[in-house]
Amino acid sequence: MGATRWLDDAEMRSWVSLIRATRRLMSTLDAELQAGHGISLGDYELLARLSESDGERLRMSDLAQRLSLSPSGLTRRMDGLVKAGLVERQRFPEDHRSAYAVMTAAGRTCLERAAPDHVASVRRCYVDRFSHDELASLAAAFDTICAACDEEELGADQSSPVRAER
Repeated sequence: MGATRWLDDAEMRSWVSLIRATRRLMSTLDAELQAGHGISLGDYELLARLSESDGERLRMSDLAQRLSLSPSGLTRRMDGLVKAGLVERQRFPEDHRSAYAVMTAAGRTCLERAAPDHVASVRRCYVDRFSHDELASLAAAFDTICAACDEEELGADQSSPVRAER
């Protein structure tokens, strides 16, 4: 292993700022959804992913991947939403091997009520703080980070005998 390339002052400031901004933004958005609609940001994101899918349903494995959750993490998130009547677990005849998350009418209503407030919060705390050019630059930077993480994950999958067997 080579010598450690420590972060210089500018790199460290950028890194710490990213962490602080991400945590504060997510915390603010979560608190506002909790206070106004009784759901967490994670619950909102799950409902939003279902609303964007065909038939407002997704295989549990696909939903976990889209939310960057482990299967057990998705199970915990789903348990609360099922108990609240916002989502159901179902099996479908055309794919009896897989379980699906399906948004209920109550889940759709909850999302429809929360969405305008959530979008207003995202605008106030993030979007309206930047020009369109700055937003495009941020999106490109975040896409670069996601691509690098995807490459790292693929590399880990190929080198791990346990993951390669999936």
